[in-house]
Amino acid sequence: MAEIRMKKNKVSERQKRMLGFISDFIEEHHYPPTVRDIQFGCEISSTSVVDYNLRILQREGHLRREADVSRGIELIRDTATPPDNLVSIPILGSIAAGEPLNIPPSTSWKHEAIDTVELPSFLTNGKTDVFAVKVKGESMIDALVADGDLVIMEPAQKATNGDMVAAFLNDNEEVTLKHFHMSNGTVTLQPANSTMQPIKVAAENVSVRGRVIGVIRTV
Repeated sequence: MAEIRMKKNKVSERQKRMLGFISDFIEEHHYPPTVRDIQFGCEISSTSVVDYNLRILQREGHLRREADVSRGIELIRDTATPPDNLVSIPILGSIAAGEPLNIPPSTSWKHEAIDTVELPSFLTNGKTDVFAVKVKGESMIDALVADGDLVIMEPAQKATNGDMVAAFLNDNEEVTLKHFHMSNGTVTLQPANSTMQPIKVAAENVSVRGRVIGVIRTV
């Protein structure tokens, strides 16, 4: 993730969210967002509120803006100091969205980070123990989780029906990424791909290792 340095003059939490959204949008689309994109992406009540805060951010030196151009926003970046609205998330290897994949037990994941990714803190809802894993396979493609994407997860041992989870299959000692459903002592690990079959196992033979709270797309 791109880094944005916060200047000495204090900015509001809303303005920090706006800067984080603009940075992420530019990184994903390779062009700046419109005022309306920012309004919807940051859940702001009106475009006039967005415009007001953009003027402050421009005045305080966080961005340049051509007001008469729809996408005329340019961030002023400085990578020397990380901003206080970004958090570093460990990437702990890969998880299969297809056939189960053999990866280390969850107790050792946090000690085996292969990389990190920086995210705006509001995307993790203030959680400090989240981690990321890289998706392999396409069984969750209809849930907009594709091969090569990163899923952001929080550690979890329980899940409610419909949650997307990292499920550990005790018999095979393998982990898979699926939607979780349990009924009458049977767990169904449901893919989001109509060409693939669900995995059905007795509840005592599966354990939840993590719950998906976000996705970072690679395309």
